[in-house]
Amino acid sequence: MAYALRKLGLFVLTLWAAITLNFLLPRLMPGSPTDAAIAKLSQNGPVTQATRDAIEAQLGVPGGNLWDQYVAYLHQVVTFDFGVSYTFYPQSVGELIGQAFPYTIMLVGIVTIVAFVLGTLTGVLAAWKRNTWLDSLPTLTGTFASTFPYFWTALLLLFFLGYVLHWFPTSGAYGPTATPAFSWDFMVDAAYHAVLPAVTILITSVGGWILGMRNAMINTIGDDYVTFAQANGLKGRTVAMKYAARNAILPNLTGFGLALGGVVGGSILVEQVFGYPGIGFLLFNAVIGQDYPLMQALFLLITVSVLVANFLVDILYGVLDPRTRR
Repeated sequence: MAYALRKLGLFVLTLWAAITLNFLLPRLMPGSPTDAAIAKLSQNGPVTQATRDAIEAQLGVPGGNLWDQYVAYLHQVVTFDFGVSYTFYPQSVGELIGQAFPYTIMLVGIVTIVAFVLGTLTGVLAAWKRNTWLDSLPTLTGTFASTFPYFWTALLLLFFLGYVLHWFPTSGAYGPTATPAFSWDFMVDAAYHAVLPAVTILITSVGGWILGMRNAMINTIGDDYVTFAQANGLKGRTVAMKYAARNAILPNLTGFGLALGGVVGGSILVEQVFGYPGIGFLLFNAVIGQDYPLMQALFLLITVSVLVANFLVDILYGVLDPRTRR
C-alpha cells in the first residue's frame, strides 16, 4: 500500500505539471487563430477593430490576463468542456474527439497489443533457440523492418498495394457510401480500410519488441535459478516461460506501458498518409490551424493516457518483482 501511495502521489504531481505545460505551450506559439482569420479577410480590404473583436467573440478566444486564462482553463479541465474548435467551427472539441477516438483505439491500440504479444513471444523463442534459424530469421527480419520509418513504409504500401494492385483503399476509414454504425457491414468495411495503416504500424514496431525481448531473455537464461530449474528436469517450455521470460519481460513491459499510453496520440504520420480520421490526424490539423482549444484537449488526453499507462505499469512492476517495492 505504501508503494502504491508513493506512485499515486508522483502521478498526481506529474499530472499537474503536465496540465500547466499544456496550458502554456500553445500560448508561446507565434500568431493566433484571430490573426489567421484576419489575414484572409484583409485580402478583400482593411479590417477594423470591431471586426477583430467580433471574430474573437465568435471563436471564443480567451481574454484577460494569463492567470485568469489559467483559472478558466483549470475549470475546463475539471468539467471536460474545452469549448468550440477554431478549425472545425462550429463543432465542439468534445464532439471532434469523440468522433476520432474510436478509430485510433481500434487501429493503433489493437495493433500495438498484437505487436507486443507477437514480438515478445518471438523474442522468447529466438533467445531459447539461439544460434539456430529460429533465432537468426526473426532477428534479421525484425532488424530490417524496424529500420524503415513509419511514413516510408506507409508510402510503399500505399503505392504498391493501393495504387498499383488496387487491393486496398488508399484513404479514409470507411467507404464513401457507408454510414458509421454498429453493424456488421460497416465494421467489415472499416476493417478493410484499416488494413494498410495497421500493417504499416505492425511492420515498423514488431522488430523492436523482438530484439528487446531476445536480448533480455539471453541475459536471464544464464542466471543460476534458470540453471537450477533445468537441472531439476523441468520441461524446456516451463523453464522458458515461467522462469526466464517472467523476469526478462520487465524491460519490455516498461516499453509497452509507454507505447500503450501513446496509443491515444495515434501515429500522426501514418494517419496523415492514409487520410485516416484518428486522433493523430485531428492533432495535425489542430496544429496547422493554431486551434488552441482542440490542441489543449488533445495534448491533455495524450498526456493523461501516458501517465495512467505508466502508473499501471509501475503497480504491475511491484506485483511481478517485489524488489521494486523497497
